[in-house]
Amino acid sequence: MSLQISGHTGLLGFFADPASHSRSPLMYNTAFEKLGLDYVYLAFQIDQTTLPDAVQSMRTLRMRGANVSMPNKTAVMQYLDEISTEARLCGAVNTIVNDDGHLTGYNTDGSGAMLALSEAGVSVSGKHLVILGAGGAGTAIITQAALDGVSEISVFVRKSSFWKSEAFLEKIRKETGCQISLLDIGDPAVLKQELVRADILINATSIGMEPNTDACPIPGPEFLNEGLFVMDIIYSPEETTLLRYAKEKGLPCCNGLGMLLYQGAAAFRLYTGEELPIEDVKKAWGVETL
Repeated sequence: MSLQISGHTGLLGFFADPASHSRSPLMYNTAFEKLGLDYVYLAFQIDQTTLPDAVQSMRTLRMRGANVSMPNKTAVMQYLDEISTEARLCGAVNTIVNDDGHLTGYNTDGSGAMLALSEAGVSVSGKHLVILGAGGAGTAIITQAALDGVSEISVFVRKSSFWKSEAFLEKIRKETGCQISLLDIGDPAVLKQELVRADILINATSIGMEPNTDACPIPGPEFLNEGLFVMDIIYSPEETTLLRYAKEKGLPCCNGLGMLLYQGAAAFRLYTGEELPIEDVKKAWGVETL
């Protein structure tokens, strides 16, 4: 890669903690070079204590935009000028676009996850989805899955966090008519019971992410039943313990690279008005299939 930096080069960034694992810089910089766009994309280690200054820096430095990941997707909303419909509905932002100092927050996570499932041959329409976690990515996936016609969603979070999710889930029920239940991720009997009935399992927590790669959001492979499709939105490592369990059981599965790619493509369109050169990005990542 040989990006040419000039006095006119526009800046985009990634605000997360951790940030060093991100494949977003390679994705976007590959696309900029391929399309001849005068931008550069950098990763910044930003948590909720430094987030206000980071958002203000977008105005000060005239950054074109930024992607936002854990733990900032919900916290960032209060610092923006405008929130898109889908971001407001799911209560989280993963993409900020700067139009002459006016910062608009969007959420492309949900559509990215649904497209990744579709590319893996999985339709959510009429299916029972079990999702672990209801943070920024989880709420986006729940929202988009409900809008796309999933029949039932079982949402597992820590019981102490129920209060954070109840109002959001009630809003999605009313908006979509989807049957949604809120359950305790610390109750293995209930988790196993729901997974027996499920068609799709999505891990939307950070459990299993580097450096804690031995961790797993389910107690063991015996919780995964025949006919289940398993998706882990983590992509570093590429094979989490959850995905290893799925492969041991012979179940179809995917990691978060597809979701990252397709949510990134939607964000790229917002930043530039151009289509992300997907095959070039996959080649830069060293992957043929997602």
